[in-house]
Amino acid sequence: PSCASCWKYNKCYNIQQSSRKIVRHHPAITAMASLYTIKGICILDNDGERVLCKYFDESYPTVKEQRAFEKNFFKKAHRANAEIIMFEGITCVYRSNVDLIFCVFGSSNENELILGSVLSALYDATGIVLRDSIEKANLLESFGQILLIIDELVDGGIILETDPNVLAKTSNETGSEKSGPLGDNKSMARAMDQASSFFKRTILS
Repeated sequence: PSCASCWKYNKCYNIQQSSRKIVRHHPAITAMASLYTIKGICILDNDGERVLCKYFDESYPTVKEQRAFEKNFFKKAHRANAEIIMFEGITCVYRSNVDLIFCVFGSSNENELILGSVLSALYDATGIVLRDSIEKANLLESFGQILLIIDELVDGGIILETDPNVLAKTSNETGSEKSGPLGDNKSMARAMDQASSFFKRTILS
């Protein structure tokens, strides 16, 4: 059947990437699993040391494995003349500034544009909070706010929000919503609702 026909029965979805169109056929359950897009977010210094890292799955379950991945990524990023590298079955997009390197990574078959949108949101929101002075010392002074940005950006691997202004504003708020964890049902409903909205805007348009 045509793409339009099989989409009607939830048997395929379209991804527009750069100037080419990729059509992938998956069962519905695999499409749902693809909501878990982000494997991790890292901010490293110019020596490759961890400043702030958060992992969202079990690809690197121990601190030792995480540190080894970060060191490997840092070495490859310094050798590569690009903003994206692939290794160990992982796709990494990254951006450097002064003495920091921001990295967002997903699986090897992940849409680079999706990863890039998360990276841009993180970097731009950080710039707003740090008043465009994105340096290690300044980031450490605002560590809690940057951590909140990441929490609002991605939850359990699901992309929630990519507007840097919204992320920066939220990180500055200290309302009752941040005084304790959200209930499981409320958190999941919010995650699925925002993830659905994001994917409709980014992938299915």
